[in-house]
Amino acid sequence: MQNIEKNLNRIRARIAAAAEACGRAPDSVLLLAVSKRKPVADIRKAFELGQKHFGENYLQEAQQKMQQLTELDICWHFIGAIQSNKTRNIAEAFDWAHCIDRVKIARRLSDQRPAGMAPLNVCIQVNIDHEDSKAGIELDAVVELAAAIHELPGIRLRGLMTIPAPRADFTDQRNAFAQLAAMLVSLRQQGIDCDTLSMGMTQDMDAAIAEGSTLVRIGTAIFGDRI
Repeated sequence: MQNIEKNLNRIRARIAAAAEACGRAPDSVLLLAVSKRKPVADIRKAFELGQKHFGENYLQEAQQKMQQLTELDICWHFIGAIQSNKTRNIAEAFDWAHCIDRVKIARRLSDQRPAGMAPLNVCIQVNIDHEDSKAGIELDAVVELAAAIHELPGIRLRGLMTIPAPRADFTDQRNAFAQLAAMLVSLRQQGIDCDTLSMGMTQDMDAAIAEGSTLVRIGTAIFGDRI
């Protein structure tokens, strides 16, 4: 538990330093704590330390955690692949979904979002490096999907998400993220209002922040190695 506090402080300091290095306010970058395969006690501890946003990849695991943490005002992000048989549960329980790559999934999430709830915040996942092992759409397909999502009432397009191929060089990391940042600007110019770049993890978050990331996804560096 003490490690979680030290780790959170270390990551928050790193975010602040990276933001300030490129003339941004530290609070312009949201920290999403990736809590998959971590116990409820760890999530509770991080919440007590001021962490509100948590990301989960596996629906059944996330549902169990939600049931045990109902008294906490947690903002839950679904950051795993989304199949059709998962959309109803995601639409009913989560605040965000980061991995939209098909209009069919977007429509199901919109239709299944309960009346009375705010629209589900969503990000389009972009496969920036054309990797067969990763989900996401090609960059040149983003505008069409974004326009379709923009018209759906039960969800709100917040922006774009990507997981680039690993790169050791800082400039190379920035170049990958710059493509996504440019696409977000293009969407805004076309009248599609969005504000989120979900990009950057432990190994490349500094480069992501330099290119405008508004949300970084950090897991092991907060909670330690997963079981």
